[in-house]
Amino acid sequence: MAKATGVDPKTVERWINLDRTPYPRHRRTIAAMVREAETYLWPNALAPEAKKEITQSEVVQVYPHRHSVPQEQWTHLVDQARLNISILIYSGMFLTDNPNLIKIFRQKAEAGVKIRLLLGDPASREVARRSEEEGIGKGTLAAKVRNALAFFKPLADTGHAEVRCHRTTLYNSIYRFDDEMLVNTHVHGFMAAHAPVLHLRRLSGGDLFETYAESFQGVWDDAKPPKW
Repeated sequence: MAKATGVDPKTVERWINLDRTPYPRHRRTIAAMVREAETYLWPNALAPEAKKEITQSEVVQVYPHRHSVPQEQWTHLVDQARLNISILIYSGMFLTDNPNLIKIFRQKAEAGVKIRLLLGDPASREVARRSEEEGIGKGTLAAKVRNALAFFKPLADTGHAEVRCHRTTLYNSIYRFDDEMLVNTHVHGFMAAHAPVLHLRRLSGGDLFETYAESFQGVWDDAKPPKW
């Protein structure tokens, strides 16, 4: 760390042992080294106004509906992922419209990308309730989830992806590709395809991307393997 930041080893010791805060240029270097956000490593380092401006800059684009997101954007985000692809959905049936998706995800996994897929538990009250709220019938969404699970099962069987099922009330679907993310907000009475989407990019010192990333991790930790 001392070599990377160009400081004396004793300075690094003071950062660690005496809880001293490094200068901004050193924080950026260290955060990049350990692949963590500056706000995670030094939550009190940024002034409120600076953090607000950075967080606002994390919003790349706002789409009025999920179907407004160009297919080229989805393709680009998947293609550029090098570390992880993390998806939180109930069924995400639109993903299954791509006949090459399993092949693409398999190739990504073989290249070292960690793929995590979180689908709704088709037997849960939460899935049944969402199905009714969307006006598509109590059991319709559960059937979609089962179809999606069957679609992704080959990835799980070969170890190319880890699949879990959750029982959370889903306020938004999350599609993370390394340091970029599409957040599909959920609006009562509307199908997910008709609800807005935020395109976020993780910036050091910002809070918005980290909020959704932590939300995903919380659901992941509580989720269970699917009952195929």
